Amino acid sequence: MRRPIIAGNWKMHKTVAEALALVRELAPQVAGEERVEVVVCPPFTALHAVAQALAGTRIALGAQNLFWEEQGAFTGEVSPLMLKDVGVKYVIVGHSERRAYQRESDEEVAKKLTAAFRAGLTPILCVGEQLAEREAGRAETVVGAQLAADLTGLDGAAVQKLVIAYEPIWAIGTGRSAQPEDAAAMAAFIRRKIETAFGKEAAAALRIQYGGSVSPANSREFLTQEGIDGALVGGASLKADSFAAIVAAAHK
Repeated sequence: MRRPIIAGNWKMHKTVAEALALVRELAPQVAGEERVEVVVCPPFTALHAVAQALAGTRIALGAQNLFWEEQGAFTGEVSPLMLKDVGVKYVIVGHSERRAYQRESDEEVAKKLTAAFRAGLTPILCVGEQLAEREAGRAETVVGAQLAADLTGLDGAAVQKLVIAYEPIWAIGTGRSAQPEDAAAMAAFIRRKIETAFGKEAAAALRIQYGGSVSPANSREFLTQEGIDGALVGGASLKADSFAAIVAAAHK
């Protein structure tokens, strides 16, 4: 049985003080949701303080990105070992905003995945298509190509531990979400691709999230779809009540 995982991507929001206020409000609201894994991904500046605030709670700490080297002359980057050192367990890799704004390539994503596993971090790999690609009937082609390139160098044992977030790019931060049935169909496609490349055991263990304008109002529609094991939540994770409501929907 795959354990549902609800992760909040705070993106470039929250000062340290605001981050601490949020997790202190959130922790008691999700304390009873034992069947769901809860993750928050603050900005780098708040990771250390949030890690301390989460001690003794059931909320795991995630980061929004990492670099693929452990150390060196890479100004402005944060290494996997630095993340591990402050208590990070999960790390988002290949988010569409980084692919778009930082021109992050599949080759770079693949190196980041390998580096995350090497450091003992669990990556949340983001894949998804543009609206024009979906309307042209190319959604599976695009996502399949991302998977093939991004997972280069990994084996079945690593992929079993991976989390994949299907995030149709046109639904991120727009208020427009995919249809639950379309999200489930893509999750099934992803699992088939993983089975073909890495075997049945890896495909069965892999957790697949949906992300893209997930809210308390629509989360249950997605989380009850077969093959969807959680959600990567953006804007709704910035308020304790709304994020806790999505966690509760996963629990039910």
